[in-house]
Amino acid sequence: MATINPYLNFKGTTEEAFNFYKTVFGTEFIALQRFEGAPGCDGMPVEDQNKIMHIALPIGKDNVLMGTDVTDANKFDLIVGNNFSMSLNTDAEAEATTLFTALSEGAEIRMPLQKTFWGAYFGMLVDKFGIQWMVNYDYEQE
Repeated sequence: MATINPYLNFKGTTEEAFNFYKTVFGTEFIALQRFEGAPGCDGMPVEDQNKIMHIALPIGKDNVLMGTDVTDANKFDLIVGNNFSMSLNTDAEAEATTLFTALSEGAEIRMPLQKTFWGAYFGMLVDKFGIQWMVNYDYEQE
């Protein structure tokens, strides 16, 4: 079965963002590669060579959050938008609270974590790096 893992692009703040996510999820990086030393990167500005080319952080059982720094050398226009959200589904209400609270540091809360009419404990926020998160715990349906 194929898997899907979110890959986030940042304008020079990947390392800061992923160090933050590492504290939120309590896991360690399984990959961290910088542009420095990569083929073809010797022509990059020195300030970009230490930026993150690829980073990977496991989350949960089978998920990996990945990311990169977008540099001028990438010829990629980074547009921060609202056309996606990271959706975290937890195994317990307490886990939802812990993750939502941790992600809330410096965040804009769009919907406080709360019990909903559809039978879930749910909240939404935009973290300090501009990433939208939905945190959810589904109560057992009777």
